[in-house]
Amino acid sequence: MSPDRLIYMANQIGKFFSSQGHDKAVPGIAEHIKKFWDPRMKRAIFAHLDAGGAGLEPNVREAITSLKQTTPLPVAP
Repeated sequence: MSPDRLIYMANQIGKFFSSQGHDKAVPGIAEHIKKFWDPRMKRAIFAHLDAGGAGLEPNVREAITSLKQTTPLPVAP
């Protein structure tokens, strides 16, 4: 999946949670991505974050950063 598509999807998740305020939105975004994105998608968005994270909304960037720190991913095949 292309980084642009993942950025779009992550930002859409962020928009959904934005009405809950920062303190609930960030963990909500992280939990959603943790539960519903497969490891390849997570690896790709983490790589995008490592490359600067262009296009990610602030709450989304924060959620992905926290998720990256707590999510061990299996090695890619």
